[in-house]
Amino acid sequence: MEEEFSFHDPTKLLDSASEFAHHPVAPNEAAVKNFLDRFPLPLFCSALQTKADVPGLENTLVACLERVFKTKYGTSLVPQYMPFVQVGLKADSQIVRCLSCKTVLFFLENFVDKSLSAVKLIMDYDIYPLLLDCLINGNEQVATAAIDAIKTLAQFREAMGIIFPSNINDATHLGNVASRCSSLGRVRVLSLIVKLLSISNSIASVIYSSNLLSLLEADIRNSNDTLVTLSALELLYELTEIQHGAEFLARNTLQLLHSIISNSSMESILRSRAMMISGRLLSKENIYMFVDEPSAKSLISAIDVRLGLLDGQDADERESALEALGGIGSSIQGAVFLLTSFPSVARHIVHAAFDGQGGGKQLAALHALGNIVGENRPDGSIILNGDAEERLRRLIYEVASESTKLTPSGLFLSVLQQAAEIRLAGYRVLTGLVARVWCLMEICSKPEIISIVTDPTTETAKIGMEARYNCCKAIHRSFMSSKLASDPALSGTAGKLQEGVERGPYLVRKNNEATPVVMTAERF
Repeated sequence: MEEEFSFHDPTKLLDSASEFAHHPVAPNEAAVKNFLDRFPLPLFCSALQTKADVPGLENTLVACLERVFKTKYGTSLVPQYMPFVQVGLKADSQIVRCLSCKTVLFFLENFVDKSLSAVKLIMDYDIYPLLLDCLINGNEQVATAAIDAIKTLAQFREAMGIIFPSNINDATHLGNVASRCSSLGRVRVLSLIVKLLSISNSIASVIYSSNLLSLLEADIRNSNDTLVTLSALELLYELTEIQHGAEFLARNTLQLLHSIISNSSMESILRSRAMMISGRLLSKENIYMFVDEPSAKSLISAIDVRLGLLDGQDADERESALEALGGIGSSIQGAVFLLTSFPSVARHIVHAAFDGQGGGKQLAALHALGNIVGENRPDGSIILNGDAEERLRRLIYEVASESTKLTPSGLFLSVLQQAAEIRLAGYRVLTGLVARVWCLMEICSKPEIISIVTDPTTETAKIGMEARYNCCKAIHRSFMSSKLASDPALSGTAGKLQEGVERGPYLVRKNNEATPVVMTAERF
């Protein structure tokens, strides 16, 4: 060691560690080696264990070591210091426990020494049970770091027997761990299970066969604790983002979601989340490979009934119902269901979308209608089957005739004349609807609509500019591929649309020539 000094005077260690931890450039391997040659790891471990009364010492050393172990050279030393990692995972200090969890993570991520077995080291030093303890009893940062480490460990084939022991009575079996910890610890275990499920189909199969997801269902059925149920529903929502997670939900939880939505005694927030999960789940095109039509329709019916009961009542729950239906309508099958099997739902959405009142209800309805008409579907999947398309057309004309606007074009214009967020949703609706010839004709019958969608000064926010431009492009594309393109009476419309597309989404000055600047002469 180049420098000798006693830990009883830790100033030099603290100063050097602080400089290393906060250097603006991440250290390379050589810099880490040089630093550890001067200040070996045992010195850090000793300093952290003795808890010297030096302000900022622990935080600084932890930040320094985290930077060290992020490098391959630093993690190459971990096998030699596994006892220190073991002690760190059991430390009273939360930041030391967090560092130790991250050290295990970095070690597993950077493991390259084929002469050693990463999993064997984890087993030899009984690291996995300590990670579970950090998950359950650590603070939020420690629990997150523990989940990340366990998730990385699960990607080693040799670790399957550790994380999913065949003996269901094993103390580390996740079902047993969940059964003996606090409600917070149980939620964390369930979160770990969801994270593990996202890794691969093979791990998902192990989780299914281990019946671990039944823990999630049990918490959802626990009507005695709203927070526990809500936490479990949030994890279900996370599962809908995972393909094999969505498959599980489709097979096992549709009836459970149905029962929550239909239960008037449930907290409104629980029904709202159940509806949102249903919408997210049924928004996936391939979900109908795993969901039978009667089950899907039953779930939609439950949302429909709930929406009918909410008229004029809980605004948040009503908007959640509309958003959920919009999610369902974003898939072709879902949109067809809504238009052909649930005319009352479709009618409610269209009425709310064009009621002119603004606010959350109209906004949610417009976005729902935008999904149903295919704004977020690929070009070849926008148009629905004949029956659904005819019902959509009749519904919009019917709603228009019952309004003061009388025509669909009047409805469209009224939406585009409202507040920015309503206009943005309106652009989405027109972007999808204009693929239909009848809608294109309605739009072209109102020069005011063309003026709005082609004028780059209409919107000032980036998201609004882009939505307006996408709408302009969609109208232009439909117009040019239709018979209207050859109508001399619409040549002006064609020109404005072409100019709008060429101008782009953002406001650009037409004249970029230099202009003279006249300044008053300076006088002294």
